[in-house]
Amino acid sequence: MKRLWSRMGVRAASVGLLVLGLTGGVYLGQNRDVQQQTVEAQLVVQANEDEMRLLKERQADHAAARAHRVVAEQAAAAKAATEVKAAASKARTLEKEVIEAKEEEKAKKAEEAGGPVAYTGEIPESCNEYSGSRKVGCALMLDEGFGLDQFPCLDKLWKKESGWNYKALNNSSGAYGIPQALPGDKMASAGSDWKTNPATQIEWGLGYIKGRYGTPCKAWSHSQNVGWY
Repeated sequence: MKRLWSRMGVRAASVGLLVLGLTGGVYLGQNRDVQQQTVEAQLVVQANEDEMRLLKERQADHAAARAHRVVAEQAAAAKAATEVKAAASKARTLEKEVIEAKEEEKAKKAEEAGGPVAYTGEIPESCNEYSGSRKVGCALMLDEGFGLDQFPCLDKLWKKESGWNYKALNNSSGAYGIPQALPGDKMASAGSDWKTNPATQIEWGLGYIKGRYGTPCKAWSHSQNVGWY
């Protein structure tokens, strides 16, 4: 009888240990599953964070590339505008030079064909017949070596150009003063007071006429032919 109970006790103990082992195994298996799920979740979170960081880096790279492209395009546009402006200015200068050359040639042919238009008007007896800037101009013209017969031509020329007004300014061309020097500061070679002194302007104008045309009457003839001198 004792042996029977002993056997039954052993069996009960074995069954208990088996149940306990199974229970523990289930618990351990569940614990491993939980741990594995936790690790997988952490890996997913880390992957998402890495993907977001990579996405932000790519967006930053794209934004930087766009900004660089915009700056380059703006620089290219500014350079192109400057080149167009310079080309237009050069074209205007060349056009003006061509027009002046054609007018010079036209005037030269006219003079060669018929000669300069001689002045046939009344010759003044002296410079005292004039006053103001015209009187000064007459006296300076004599000092330059021209005869009184040249003054009527000079008088007509500068009446047409400026009305003998030492402040006369051509707003379209920038020509200035009694002789309408272009630009006006050319007259500085005759004196630093070229803006306000009629005598300085007249002195420069007579030198210009003498060097380019020879006499006031030839300058006046040229002006009649082409409209300028």
